[in-house]
Formats: sequence, structure tokens, C-alpha cells
Amino acid sequence: MGRLIHFVHQSLDGFIEGPAGEFDWPRMGPELSAYSQELSGGDKVFLYGRVVWDMMSGYWPRAEQHSTHEHDLAFAPIWREASKIVVSRTLEKAEWNTRVIGENVVEELTALKESGATLLLFGGSALAAHLTEHGVIDEYQIFVHPVILGGGKPVFQEQSHRAGLELVESRTFDSQVVLLRHRRAAAQG
Repeated sequence: MGRLIHFVHQSLDGFIEGPAGEFDWPRMGPELSAYSQELSGGDKVFLYGRVVWDMMSGYWPRAEQHSTHEHDLAFAPIWREASKIVVSRTLEKAEWNTRVIGENVVEELTALKESGATLLLFGGSALAAHLTEHGVIDEYQIFVHPVILGGGKPVFQEQSHRAGLELVESRTFDSQVVLLRHRRAAAQG
């Protein structure tokens, strides 16, 4: 059985982007970059909602033209090679090894997990909320960065029910970013 991992960067005050939609604050030091590459390597399927897809597909195909940062140069080829899924009701097709799912999202992603696939949901809050609501996310890897944004888009949207989790790891990268890794608890309460 595969699994679905929610991989997200957030500010100390719980936002995934600032008040003006900015995402210029994550600190990708060498330790966090190496961990990110290890997690995203192999035969993982990258999963995005439409908004995050637009940001990622606008940057990673030509990252070397925009950045000389070591992380960007190492991750760009991984991103281009990876199989990707975008969940969207409006997008009909996407490039870069990407399949679009518009309906039956929970069923399709569950079937992929049952076939042994490991999916990495990058960022986003609407898709993460929907998948959390339906019990599809198996693990949350939340990277807390040393910044207070004072507003923006929260990492978690309101849910209609509580989701019990258990902490399986906490770790500090580059003496500044803290990973909080949780799995769904066996018994939901």
C-alpha cells in the first residue's frame, strides 16, 4: 500500500503565504534541501492543487534561468522528471509529465495509493483540507520557518471534524527550520 504525504512550508504563525500571496520567506539551507531532495526522489508522484501548480509550473521548468541557488539547481531536474497530478475543475491539460484530475479525486488518489504509489502533496490548503476531510492524507510533514507573516493563507482550512494525529518525528534543519512530522492516528477521535 502506498501513502499520501502532505509536504508544506509554513510561517511560525501558521501561514503558507503572506498577505499579498508572497512565498519569498522559506529558508532552504543545505540540510533542508538535502532532506527535500531525498523525500521527493525516486518514483514519487507529485500532487498539486491548481494554485500551487500554476506557481510550480511557472518556475521549475526553467529554474536555472531564474536562480543560482544550490537547492533550485538540484531540485529542478527532479521536478521535471517526476510524474505529477494536478487536481483542478478548470484546467484541462498540463505539460511536464502531468495528469489532470477534475472529478472523483478521493477515489482516484485512493486507488493510486492502493496500487503502491507514494504521492507528495506540495503546499496548498484547499486540496489538503479536502483530502484531510476524507482521510486520504496519511502523513503531514510541516516545516515551520522562523518568520511571522502576520496574515495570509493559513496552512489548514476549517474542517467539519477533528483529525487525530500522532507525532512521529520532530527535527531541526540548518539551525532554523523545524519539521513536525505527524501520521494519522489509528483511532480517530
